[in-house]
Amino acid sequence: MTITVTGLRKSYGDQLVLDGLDLHVPGGTVFALLGANGAGKTTTVKILSTLIRADGGEARVAGHDVARQPDAVRAAIGVTGQFSAVDKLLTGEENLRLMANLHQLSRAEGRRRAAELLDQFGLTDAAKKPASTYSGGMLRRLDLAMTLVGSPQVIFLDEPTTGLDPRSRRDMWQIVRNLVAGGVTIFLTTQYLEEADELADRIAVLDHGRLVAEGTAEELKRRIPGGHVRLKFAAPDDLDAALRVLDQASRDSGELALRVPSDGSLRSLRTLIGRLDDRAVEVDELSVHTPDLDDVFLALTEKVTSR
Repeated sequence: MTITVTGLRKSYGDQLVLDGLDLHVPGGTVFALLGANGAGKTTTVKILSTLIRADGGEARVAGHDVARQPDAVRAAIGVTGQFSAVDKLLTGEENLRLMANLHQLSRAEGRRRAAELLDQFGLTDAAKKPASTYSGGMLRRLDLAMTLVGSPQVIFLDEPTTGLDPRSRRDMWQIVRNLVAGGVTIFLTTQYLEEADELADRIAVLDHGRLVAEGTAEELKRRIPGGHVRLKFAAPDDLDAALRVLDQASRDSGELALRVPSDGSLRSLRTLIGRLDDRAVEVDELSVHTPDLDDVFLALTEKVTSR
């Protein structure tokens, strides 16, 4: 595992922010940590990136203990926070070369790395322009490019697309996919559930400092009631025949269609289709409807709040 967290705890005065957090993140994947404001997402990132110390528990990043080996952790990671770290008085190229100096690259290597990243992030044409003239999407791309100057193994992206328009957000998603394809591990915090659904190999839901669920997007969706298969028929006789076979089905009023409760899994679909096949029931259309991550998030956090 590239990131391992066991029993992590953090308080600010009387406010408990992290309450025994456990996380395991495989290398070369995107791991998304979801949670509302105040859930503990940013505190988790700050601890894992050695910016603050935990009150209890253990955490290892890229094989290094964050408390005992902070310098080794810092050498292996990059961090892009909620707010851009770009110096807007400098040009895009100057920002990247400044980061190269901080990473103690030679002047020639710094120029080469800056040019490479400007090209990779589609910023070559704006390289000589002050960052103050950049759009929000360009600033976020430059910010992430600055994070990559040191070729980190692990990148922490703390709400990286906050405030971006839909096109800029999708551009950032493609950049993240490309990084992971190159072997980088991404630890992503976000409030955009669509973002986690698009990018994450695994998702964890954090609520009031506690992990309330973890799994793939599809696994989490199947935990929430409301999933169903919609069957549409060409003739009323087919619908009536299906109703006799499927005792839990309900009719969509005004249409030749049925809703059958289902978790959307391949196994349940095979069972459903097998039952219809055995009775030679003709189905015109079949579509699977599962709860989305919004439903998952609301259901899981409401359960915790109501306890």
